[in-house]
Amino acid sequence: MTWIQTIIIAIVEGLTEFLPVSSTGHMIITQNLLGVESTEYVKAFTFIIQFGAILSVVCLYWKRFFQLNQEPLPAGTSAFKQFIHKFDFYWKLLIAFIPAVVLGLLFSDAIDAMLERVEVVAAMLVIGGIFMLFCDKIFNKGSEDTPFTEKRAFMVGLFQCIAMIPGVSRSMATIVGGMAQKMTRKNAAEFSFFLAVPTMFGATVYKMYKLLKDGGTEMVMNNLDTLIIGNVVAFVVALLAIKFFISFVQKYGFQAFGWYRIIIGGIILILLFTGHELTIM
Repeated sequence: MTWIQTIIIAIVEGLTEFLPVSSTGHMIITQNLLGVESTEYVKAFTFIIQFGAILSVVCLYWKRFFQLNQEPLPAGTSAFKQFIHKFDFYWKLLIAFIPAVVLGLLFSDAIDAMLERVEVVAAMLVIGGIFMLFCDKIFNKGSEDTPFTEKRAFMVGLFQCIAMIPGVSRSMATIVGGMAQKMTRKNAAEFSFFLAVPTMFGATVYKMYKLLKDGGTEMVMNNLDTLIIGNVVAFVVALLAIKFFISFVQKYGFQAFGWYRIIIGGIILILLFTGHELTIM
């Protein structure tokens, strides 16, 4: 994989990872347009550069990530409740993260097998796109005053598991999950970004562990330059994409992303039906 291919793939990753458009679908098209062979390194590369995208969220929302809850509790509150209250942000992230961990470990092989089926990705892009056309009408506008409880965090975590079906989009699933829990579009999108940090970091570490366990240390070291470039590019582009997305979705909602998903999914289906052999990184 050349440096130009590395930069283009990293740009696509940064642009699509946090938007509800499925980064997997975009990787299929990008890989095939660039003529990049689906080697073990290329597959690992697309997971490893997620780290750069993760850092963009932490950088953009660093005050939220590293600020403890300072609101006072009533006198006599137990030490455990005081601890949970202080680390309320992390506690709810953990609750939302648990379903993906459990199901991801239980069905890892099935998920990987499904990921190889490009027609599934394309179909879910189109189906998800149709759903997003009506998303704003299905869910009434949430309120800033809606309390984000442990139950609501867990429900968003369950919605995130739907994204284990390739082409659904983790971002779309969690944002829809948040809106279903009466969150505003902005708050649902931001929590989707926050939840991406442990989810994507966990997936990246797990894939790296499997890669190194299977003797991929030399492969990683030989391609360290492209990995560094990929992470830096993904970080910068994801930072810009997140800012754009929050502003856009507050003003215009999700319809544009719905139509975009339908177009991308349709392109993949047309390529498949016309005899092109598409592969996923």
